Amino acid sequence: MMKPFSSLLCAIAIMARSQPRTKRDTGSSAMPDKLFSSLLRRRALMLCLPLGLAAVQAAAQSAAPFETVSRAEDRKAVAVTIYNESLALIREEREVQLNAGRNLLALREVSGQIKPETASLRSLSSARLVLREQNFDFDLLTPRKLLDKYVGKTVTVVRTNEQTNTETREQASVLANNDGVVLKYPDRIETGLPAGARIVYGDVPATLRDRPTLVVDLDSNKGGAQRAELSYLSGGLSWKADYVASLADDEKTLDLAGWVTLTNQSGAAYENTKLQLVAGDVNRVREEFPKLAAPMDLTRYKAAEAPMQREQLFEYHLYTLGQPTTLRDQQTKQVALLSAARVSVQKEYRMEGAQYWYYEETKTPERGDKRGVEVFIQFDNKGGDLGQPLPKGTVRVYKKDKEGRPLFIGEDRIDHTPKNEQVRLKLGKAFDITGNWKRTDFSRISKRVFEQEIAIELSNAKSEPVTVRVVEPVPGDWKMLKESHPHIKSSASSALWDIPVPAEGKTTLTYRVRTDW
Repeated sequence: MMKPFSSLLCAIAIMARSQPRTKRDTGSSAMPDKLFSSLLRRRALMLCLPLGLAAVQAAAQSAAPFETVSRAEDRKAVAVTIYNESLALIREEREVQLNAGRNLLALREVSGQIKPETASLRSLSSARLVLREQNFDFDLLTPRKLLDKYVGKTVTVVRTNEQTNTETREQASVLANNDGVVLKYPDRIETGLPAGARIVYGDVPATLRDRPTLVVDLDSNKGGAQRAELSYLSGGLSWKADYVASLADDEKTLDLAGWVTLTNQSGAAYENTKLQLVAGDVNRVREEFPKLAAPMDLTRYKAAEAPMQREQLFEYHLYTLGQPTTLRDQQTKQVALLSAARVSVQKEYRMEGAQYWYYEETKTPERGDKRGVEVFIQFDNKGGDLGQPLPKGTVRVYKKDKEGRPLFIGEDRIDHTPKNEQVRLKLGKAFDITGNWKRTDFSRISKRVFEQEIAIELSNAKSEPVTVRVVEPVPGDWKMLKESHPHIKSSASSALWDIPVPAEGKTTLTYRVRTDW
């Protein structure tokens, strides 16, 4: 604000400068008045000059600066750390051109699923950056979006005559663009565009971007080329472990190859990236993300030796790829994680019952309840090429036929498995081994105490003997009264038997159990 006296002098000077000259101005009697008026004007203008400059400077500072664009080519280094569930930390080093003072910096080719509230821009050179505000522009340029932005504005409609190869141009206002465009011409209103017609626009609105762009409004105390680091969290990037296990002919060992399956659906590409993967369940506020594409089949590939470096990170494990890689948008990539040969494996046939069969009101079929026998394999994560943390993922198991062709025999999902822990995989149901569960007697001892007798017949159509593990979930407080084979009380509500079944033969397990509800 100008001081009152200074403002008055400025006004007088302006008025004096605007007064027309008259004949009296040249007379001798007017000399004192003329001299006084000239001195007054000069004094007033000297006071007005700094005030006017200050006003111009204030107006220049308040005006929005010209936008400076930083593209993907300005990246000097990129590091991507991906977590298990569609979350990644992106760190970019860019060389940007800044002015001393206020800047509007448009950072192009950021992730389309950036979490703007996590974005951080800091100087890696001597400049001091002060953030005013930031905006993430994800309204990307498409023909429909461009037409939407021109609703209420004028466009040029060009029609081409195919016979004469001539064009006619006509101005029209865009009334709407919902299920189709509605155009208002000077003499009519039309919907849609006739064949051979196109719309010509004057320019592209500033709110439409051809790439996801983070626009940062900031102040810099220095101008020129500056190195800055942009970091942010993003969705759309994920990884998971996939394992391929090749079971030996004798089914006593297997070869295991581990692969990292990376999926990039973030809307941006990352060239020559330092890639790191975090294995572990990081606590997060739950958000919904789109499902990711299915991974490739890796059965014909062998993992490289020790491809990724591993280290402890807080309560998680961090894997670092040994060389830079490129993550293209809408791409699934596989990277070797581990390789282990001749891992000892155990095979288990298992038949599990259901607790509800022990209730009084459950009516068992006359011929009993046919049950399948499930097949498991298991191995210890220790020794040899193993003995390292295994990230959670899917293990697909293959076995070669007589002609040496690998065939898929089942898959299972494993959780994060520390070293020295056991890996257990359910592959399916045995075709040649079956079971039949039947309750042969039920007695009420008291209001809450029951006795029942069970017979489980196991059949083996294979040419070699097998051992079937039978697991029965018995409810309540229970006591085994008699049995044909000794049981193990594996838990408070489970009884377990290992029953040998001869080749092409049968074995029947019988037991009588008392339950107290």
